[in-house]
Amino acid sequence: MRRHRNVKIVATLGPASETYETIKALHEAGADVFRLNMSHGTHDSIREKHEIIRKLEADLDSPIAILADLQGPKLRVGEFANGEEELVEGASFRMDLDDKPGTVDRVNLPHPEIFQALEPGATLLVNDGKIRLKVKSCGPEFADTEVITGGTISNRKGVNVPDVVLPLAALTDKDREDLEFACSLGVDWLALSFVQRPRDVIEASALVRDRAAIMVKIEKPAAVTDFDAILDEVDGIMVARGDLGVELPVQNVPPLQKRMVRKCRAAAKPVIVATQMLESMIESPMPTRAEVSDVATAIYEGADAIMLSAESAAGDYPVEAVTTMDNVAREVESDATYREVIEASRRAERMSVADGIVAAAREIAETTDIKVICCFTQSGTTALLTARERPRVPIIGMTNMRDTARRLALTWGVNCVMTPQLTRFKMAVVNAAKAARNLGYAEENDQIVVTAGVPFNVPGTTNILRVAPCEESLIYSSDPE
Repeated sequence: MRRHRNVKIVATLGPASETYETIKALHEAGADVFRLNMSHGTHDSIREKHEIIRKLEADLDSPIAILADLQGPKLRVGEFANGEEELVEGASFRMDLDDKPGTVDRVNLPHPEIFQALEPGATLLVNDGKIRLKVKSCGPEFADTEVITGGTISNRKGVNVPDVVLPLAALTDKDREDLEFACSLGVDWLALSFVQRPRDVIEASALVRDRAAIMVKIEKPAAVTDFDAILDEVDGIMVARGDLGVELPVQNVPPLQKRMVRKCRAAAKPVIVATQMLESMIESPMPTRAEVSDVATAIYEGADAIMLSAESAAGDYPVEAVTTMDNVAREVESDATYREVIEASRRAERMSVADGIVAAAREIAETTDIKVICCFTQSGTTALLTARERPRVPIIGMTNMRDTARRLALTWGVNCVMTPQLTRFKMAVVNAAKAARNLGYAEENDQIVVTAGVPFNVPGTTNILRVAPCEESLIYSSDPE
């Protein structure tokens, strides 16, 4: 399905969007990728949504990416005798391993790993940072704290520990089960939560075994510190601004977002900007002006994708939220300032023949009357490198690999078309010209750029570029002699 924008839209599925009709409406409104949140729902309900998406994909003949998002460790306090208590600034409050019901003076924190890592002076955040505690003293089974910011603390509220790297694996037993289930279903992307260091990704990769592309959610300060090393190990990044904004001062998040987006682009790896993008549309048919500006900022920065969470999963206006994102994206990308910003942030990468080929394709397309760049790709690398250039003309990813086409649905500007397995460059040009005409990017007398690798069907061999007329798709109806 041709999109009239380059940035992609990720829509989370949930109670508000679990029928074929609604999911189809979301896709037609602009959703390119569907996120399945493994924190909610049973394996049976996840399987049902997966089957609906694949049926929709077949019905519309349009590659759709599915992203399974693993829950990760959830750190929570225990329960209170009264259900909740009010913590007052300056008061003392203890967290410990005692499983007795909590009081205004203490509560169970059933995570010995936290106590092992804590040091005096560390900060504990409760209920998304609404309550802030400072550790005064601690041991293997307790932490005595001072209430810095008070508020209501109640049963099972989440705890964040921003100051230390916790001796916790990113994958819980539940995550391992969910990972295997998601890979057996055939999801295209797997998002890892609670990643703190590269070895968390390496552990997950060994379990995934190339059955899905791996994305890391950057939501911990330790992951920000080790970002470059983590980026080397993954296929994509999600800037998870919700938890990141809890564990770091909120004013730190915008510059971090900008830097991470640029680093991902330089590495030719897709990056999603996520969390609270159109939060008010959970209950309102119209977003706030600030939310629209936030979405626009991510697009101006060159993010590959922008994501809806509760807005599409549990909100009252899921289709309207996707439509709003689509409208904002079209308006931003038609702005002359958008091109100025995108091109000013382009970094020259000339490390391989493929880098040179895609850079030349972009330069030729922008200095002559070329309508579209068609890149043949097996693994998706050539399309990713082409997208890194952020050309002014559309990109068509040509592949005979269904998995590759689906994964590329997350990549900036790439519209994927399935092709038969080819052995000759002439037929590659013919198929590219047909695709350009069928998608409405070019007409018979227009020219296109075609990139490919010879020999065919070997990943990583992009070594040829040709400027071709679209009329070639009319000349040859079968493999020419």
